[in-house]
Amino acid sequence: MNRTSLHVPAVAVTLLPMRDGIGVMCGFGPLGHRSRGCHNRKFTLILSMAAEFLVMLYEYSPLFYITVISVCFIITVAAVLGWFGFDVPVILRSSDETESLIPVPERKMVQVTNPFALEMDSAACTLTEGVSLWPYCLEDCVLSCFWGCGVQALQTAFQSHQRELQLSTPEMFQEALQLSYLHHQSFNVQKEDKEEYFTLIPPNLGVTDFGLLPRDRYPLVAVLTLANPETRDNYNIVASVTVLHVPDDKYRLSARILFQYLLTAHGNFYDLKPLFMSADNSSLSGSTEPSTSTQGAEPQPETPGEKGEESDSEEEWPDTQGKDCVVCQNAPTNRVLLPCRHACVCDGCVCRFQHCPICRAFVLESFALSNRPTRDIEEEDLIED
Repeated sequence: MNRTSLHVPAVAVTLLPMRDGIGVMCGFGPLGHRSRGCHNRKFTLILSMAAEFLVMLYEYSPLFYITVISVCFIITVAAVLGWFGFDVPVILRSSDETESLIPVPERKMVQVTNPFALEMDSAACTLTEGVSLWPYCLEDCVLSCFWGCGVQALQTAFQSHQRELQLSTPEMFQEALQLSYLHHQSFNVQKEDKEEYFTLIPPNLGVTDFGLLPRDRYPLVAVLTLANPETRDNYNIVASVTVLHVPDDKYRLSARILFQYLLTAHGNFYDLKPLFMSADNSSLSGSTEPSTSTQGAEPQPETPGEKGEESDSEEEWPDTQGKDCVVCQNAPTNRVLLPCRHACVCDGCVCRFQHCPICRAFVLESFALSNRPTRDIEEEDLIED
């Protein structure tokens, strides 16, 4: 049946062919507004055709009908949530929506040189058998080992460093601890000489454990300071404090480094945190050799246990870094996400996510491992190829 329009002085009536007869749609309004009535008729026609399609789909297969309705509902909800800024899966986002994400703030970093590094043999360390340490320094240093150092005494020493006393020598650090330790031992470390130093608490003290948890003493605190006064003015970092756990009779957890702090010449100190690298660069995150480190442009004092703004990442990455961005797999990893500290994305992909691709933690800030632009690195790779 053909569509027929009946025009009356104030009403426009449209007859549409239907399955079981003739459907009548009325559009009220002056006949002079033909464009508005035309748009209304087209919209109503589309709705009627969609309704007829759904009826045919339901008659064909009710299960398929329910599936189609469910998929359309999910896509509509995801689009609405994405429009209002809620996080939705990337597969449901268009490229325009991805580009409209708020970029991750970039933390301003400055380069500082850390002259100290320390590693330990965690396999054969116990309270009764001693601990082997391998310091590596850019200048002649003094390694001071404090066995059974009091937790409160160490925090007080850090507070005194912030207020007035600059802990840049072994004697000043020993005085700041106020003799709140069981045994003290010191070694002279030569410049760039990675030699093993063995420290042991004397057996005649009769110390076999440091009590049950929670403890009021750290098993071992190792402090590295510059030996020569003329070299202290060349570095912003004047001391490195490493808190180590050593297994004993009451607590047999394997030996490990608990905390690392860097003390600066301006009375600040930073809690040194490792970076979580990808599998190809895992060796870089655990490197203990002194390197040029990144530090916040406006450092803030902090207490032990808080996260610092220091990072032991190297300024120049080796040529074997590889193209291992977990998102695009086409550019080198150059961005560290905070606060989770995952180094997993490149400069181009960091602005596309509000959550870490590894742990899904919300990203507050990020900083670059290298100051070189990604374009320069890609050009070098093309030249090598």
